[in-house]
Amino acid sequence: MNIVTQLVLPEHLSAHTPTKTQPENGVFLRYDEHGLSLAKVGEKGVVQVDFASGAAQYRRTKGGGELIGKAVNHTTKPTVWDATGGLGRDSFVLASLGLCVQTFEQNSAVFALLSDGLQRAKMQPEIAEVVANIALIQGNAAQLLREQAVAVGKPDVVYLDPMYPERQKSAAVKKEMAYFHELVGLPESDADAQLFQAAREVAKKRIVVKRSRLGEFLCGVKPAYQYEGKSTRFDIYLPLQPENK
Repeated sequence: MNIVTQLVLPEHLSAHTPTKTQPENGVFLRYDEHGLSLAKVGEKGVVQVDFASGAAQYRRTKGGGELIGKAVNHTTKPTVWDATGGLGRDSFVLASLGLCVQTFEQNSAVFALLSDGLQRAKMQPEIAEVVANIALIQGNAAQLLREQAVAVGKPDVVYLDPMYPERQKSAAVKKEMAYFHELVGLPESDADAQLFQAAREVAKKRIVVKRSRLGEFLCGVKPAYQYEGKSTRFDIYLPLQPENK
C-alpha cells in the first residue's frame, strides 16, 4: 500500500512508495508531521500506533498489565514472542514489565504502522527504554516461528491475540477494527489453526491466548488453565511434546 505524503519518508518507511494522490475510496496510509496513520476516505478519525499517550500511557503509569503479566509468568523473566503484533499494545505492556519481546506482523501496512510507532517512541525519554525491549519481524508468523526457533532458539512463551468480534464495544474500537478488516481482509479459514500449531511446537513453557471473557476457545481446544478478568481472559496451553521415535 502506497503512503500519501507531502513529506520525505523516513528510512524505516522507505520500502513503501510515496504518493501525493489520495485514493477515491477505502483506507490508505497517510504520513504527515504526526507520523504514519491509517485513514479512510470520507472519515475524520485515523488509526495510529502511539505508545506515548492514551491507553498505552495509562497502562504504563497506572497499571493494568497485572493479568497479562500473570499469564506469561513475568516474574520468571521469560522470553516472549508475540505472534500477532497488530498495533503492538500487548507487546508494549509486556516490554514495560521488563520482558524481551519479539513481535511478528504479516501485513506490510500494519507492520509499517507499528515500525513508525516504535521509532517515534524511541525519541520519548520516558518510554525509550521500554520499546528497546521490542524487536520487530515481518512475515507469516506460522512459518517464521519455526524458522526463528531453529535460528535463535525457542522462546519461553508464545503469545497469541487473534482478532475476534466480541471485543468491538466502544465506538473507537469498532472504527479501529473496521479499518483493520478493510485493510487486512478476512483471515484464511485455517490461519488460526496453523498459527496455533506452530506456537505449540516452538514454545518451551506455555502458549498464552487472549480472548474475550465469554469467547470460544481458540480452534475449539480447551486450555490447561485460565486467567480471567472482567472483560478479557487469557487461556494457557502447554507445548506439544515431541513424539517418541
